[in-house]
Amino acid sequence: MKDLYRRAYNWAKDFLRREDGPTSVEYAVMLALIIVVCIAAITTLGKNTNSTFSFVASSILPPNTTTSSSS
Repeated sequence: MKDLYRRAYNWAKDFLRREDGPTSVEYAVMLALIIVVCIAAITTLGKNTNSTFSFVASSILPPNTTTSSSS
């Protein structure tokens, strides 16, 4: 069990010394920012689409439901 802790400690120490650590953190931050921008764009687009469909739906007249009987 002691060997497992030692290997994990050495792995973490080596990971922090290498250049891959900061690079992966930078990629994670960029990905988080891209996700935030995408969510904001989809939310805005959804609101605009909702108002457009509501306008079109209110402009369309419902079909005439009265029936005329020809005798």
